This record gives sequence, C-alpha cells and structure tokens, in this order.
Amino acid sequence: MRRGKLWLWGLSLLVYAFLYIPLAVVVLFSFNDSQLNAEWVGFTTHWYTVLFNDRDMLQAAANSLLIAVVASSAATLLGTMAGIAMHRYRLRFLPLLAITPVAMPEILLGVSLLLFFRQVLDLTLGFVSIITAHITFSIGFVAIIIRARLAGMDESIFEAARDLGATPWQTFRRVTLPLILPAVVAGFLMSFTLSIDDFVITFFTAGVGVATLPLQIYSMIKVAVTPEVNAVSTLLMTLTLTMIVLAARFAPDALKGRG
Repeated sequence: MRRGKLWLWGLSLLVYAFLYIPLAVVVLFSFNDSQLNAEWVGFTTHWYTVLFNDRDMLQAAANSLLIAVVASSAATLLGTMAGIAMHRYRLRFLPLLAITPVAMPEILLGVSLLLFFRQVLDLTLGFVSIITAHITFSIGFVAIIIRARLAGMDESIFEAARDLGATPWQTFRRVTLPLILPAVVAGFLMSFTLSIDDFVITFFTAGVGVATLPLQIYSMIKVAVTPEVNAVSTLLMTLTLTMIVLAARFAPDALKGRG
C-alpha cells in the first residue's frame, strides 16, 4: 500500500512538473539579457522597460482590460440570474442552456459566433462582437458558481423572510444577495480571467483593427519568441493566477465542485 502511494506521488509530481516547468522557463527567460533568447546570458529587467514603452502592446492590453471588465460585468449579472433560476425552478432545459457554451469546444463556438454575427446580424466585427462573444461563454461559469452556492443554503432562511412579510425583491436584496455575494464576486473574477486570457474565440470575432493581448502576443511569436513576449506572458500569467486565487478564496466550495 505504501509503495502504491509513493508511485502515485511520483506520477503526480511528474505531471505537475510537465505543466509548470515550461511556465517557470517563460518567467526566467523574461529576465534574460539576450536578443535571441536561445540561451541564458545574464539577468536584466530591460525587456520589461521595452514592454512598457511598446505602444502596440499597451494598446492591446488596454483593449483586453476594457473588454474583460465589460464582458465579465454583464456575464456576472446574467449568470447570477441564470444560477438563481436554475436553483429555484429546477427546469431541465435551464442547466442545458447555461452550461452548453461551457462544454462546447472553443473553436466551434468561435466559428458559430462568427457566422451568426456576419451572416445573421450582418454585424461589423470589432469590440461589440468580442464583448458579446465573451459574455456568451462566461455566463455558464458564473451560473454554475451561483447555483453551487445556493445549493448549500438552508431554504428555511428564505421562507422565514417571506413569513415576516418581505417582498420577493426585499428577500433578494436583504437575504439572498448578501449570502451569495462571495459567489458573485468569484464569478466575476473567474469570467474576467477567462475573458482576458481568451484567444480562440477572440480570434474569430475580433475583425480587423482590434487587437487584444493574446492576439498581439500571437502576432509577435510568428516572427520570433523574444524576451519581450516572455515578459508580457509573465505579467499576464501573474494576473490570471491572482484572479484565480481570489476567486477560490471567495467561493472555494463552488470552484472545487462541492456544495
């Protein structure tokens, strides 16, 4: 039994090493004092200075932040309502509608949205199409978190509020919302992380003239992987991990699949 545990631990360490060593290499080589970035030459922060003076990269970062804030705010509002509806009404088709964009392959969702925007709506691709696409795939994640939070609550709390004469809106504002607020914040942080990191769906819905941070990084690595790419990847990785940690702190049960 003990040998089995050691084997399992060893295999787990190999899997985690396979996942995280490349990320550590990216962070390390963002401080590499070499233009070619083929081997380690020396330590420098020069590439971060270059990054913060790159207008195209800064504009792409501003676009990504704007899209992520707007999309995650709208997705949090709609996803919260969807999560409450799934918990309250127990209709079979509601979870299907909310979770389908989550389970659908990104490339399929991106192509579907592209065809919908161009052939059905005749919409010019740009900020509106990107934000709409990001809201579409983020709603399901928020709804799942909210529903998991509500599933762990005692229904007698809401019945007591109604027995005391509270209207449905007063019950939501003074009882339901304060109780699910950590899950709402976690849903916002999760959808923000998904939005700012997304490449595949954004690639299909961005159009010409609108560049987000992932698209800008992709255009740069087609030429060469310079330390500037490593620097922006490191900052993006740090932001993403921070958001995930904060989301896990606000709603640990929802993100771990419990409740």
